[in-house]
Amino acid sequence: MANTIQVDIVSAEGEIFSGPAKMVFLPASEGEIGVSARHAPLLSLLKPGEVRVQTEEGEEQHFYVGGGALEVQPNRVTVLADTAARARDLDESKALEARARAEEALAGSHDRITQAEALAELARAAAQLKLIERLRKLRG
Repeated sequence: MANTIQVDIVSAEGEIFSGPAKMVFLPASEGEIGVSARHAPLLSLLKPGEVRVQTEEGEEQHFYVGGGALEVQPNRVTVLADTAARARDLDESKALEARARAEEALAGSHDRITQAEALAELARAAAQLKLIERLRKLRG
């Protein structure tokens, strides 16, 4: 247990994951980071992307976060996500539709707020599609 870190991934919809892990990889605002037991305390924003949790048994679990906040303590990682889902629950057709809507909004928008919302939706959709593609390759 000394070489593990408690990982909690929660969103407004509820808890997505809670358990011990050897390592967790997260899409921090400045780039992907890896966290293991006894990591230095850290606060960071998260961008849309994949969270990978390596369990004590050595298997990897994959999650999608749509952004949020990260708190790291020496024995705990807490992810407070805007939206979160298990990677296997992502819907490729919905992500493709979201990307198309965002691209359409960007093409016809001259309003900065609308552009910002469209860019955020585009980033979320792209992150979901990237994770879906990555899991396809892992499965073979």
